[in-house]
Amino acid sequence: MKPVAENFLIELFQSPLDPGYADAARRKAERPSGQEVSRWGRLGGRGVTALACLLIGLLFAVAYQHAVAAKPSTTKAREDLIGDVESRRTQGEQLQRQAENLRDQVAKARDNALADRGDAQRLRELAAATGLGKVTGDGVVVTLADAPPQIDPVTGKPSDDNPGVVLDRDLQDVANALWQAGAEAIAINGQRLTATSTIRTAGGAILVDFRPVTGPYEIAAIGPDEDAFTGSATAARFRRYVDTYRMRFSVKSRTGLTLAAAAETQLRYAKAPSPAPSSPPSGGR
Repeated sequence: MKPVAENFLIELFQSPLDPGYADAARRKAERPSGQEVSRWGRLGGRGVTALACLLIGLLFAVAYQHAVAAKPSTTKAREDLIGDVESRRTQGEQLQRQAENLRDQVAKARDNALADRGDAQRLRELAAATGLGKVTGDGVVVTLADAPPQIDPVTGKPSDDNPGVVLDRDLQDVANALWQAGAEAIAINGQRLTATSTIRTAGGAILVDFRPVTGPYEIAAIGPDEDAFTGSATAARFRRYVDTYRMRFSVKSRTGLTLAAAAETQLRYAKAPSPAPSSPPSGGR
C-alpha cells in the first residue's frame, strides 16, 4: 500500500488540470463552431456592465450634489458665527470705553465734591496704587512673541511642536520681575493688573482677568528702570529662550506711558473692623 502523499503526487502529475476546468473545456469542444457565445449573451453582458457603471456614476453624482448643497450652509453658519463674535467684541469695546469715560466723570465729580484737596489727592493715589485709576509716567515695555514655527523637512509644512510658544507662566514671570524691579503699575496688552488679577490659560488662549490677549504680548510697566529689569534672573532666562527656542524678547524704555484703569473689582465679602477697646478713665473716685 503506497503512502497517501505518494498517491497524491502521482495523481497531481497525471491530472494537473482541475476537474472543473476539464469539464468546461470538454463542453466548449463539443459545442458547434460559431456558437461559443451567442450575440444576445454578449449584448446582455455589455448591458449589465453599462448598467453597473451607470448606477455607480449616479451614486457619485448624488453624493457630490449633497456635498455641494451642504457646503454653502456650513460656510454660511461659520461666517454668521464669526460675524456674531466680531459684533459682540465691538460692543464690548464700546462699553469698555463708555465705562472709562463714566469713571473719569465720577472721579472729577468726586474731586469737586471734596472740600479737602488733600483727601482728593489721597484718593487718587489709592486708586492708582490699586489699579482702579488711570496713571501716566515713565517706565519700560517688555515684548514677548512666539518663535516662528519649525518647518518639517519631510512634508515642508509647519510643525505642530513649537517649544518657543509664549505661555501664561511666562507673562506671570515677567510681571513678577517687573514688580520686583519697582513697578508701580503694570498692564498686559492694555489690561491693567490689580491685586486680584489672574493670568492663566484656557484652551489655546491666554486670559488676563478673563479677557483673552494675543501675541505679541506687551507688558507695560510704569516706575522700573530698564537696567533693573534687564539685570534680573528672569530677563537672563528669556535671553536664553531667544538663543535656544528663537522666542522673541525685547525691553525698551518709554516716556509718557499711560495705563488705563482696571475694571471695578467685585468684592463678595467684607468685614467691618472691630472697635478699639476703650481704656479705663484715669483718676476719679
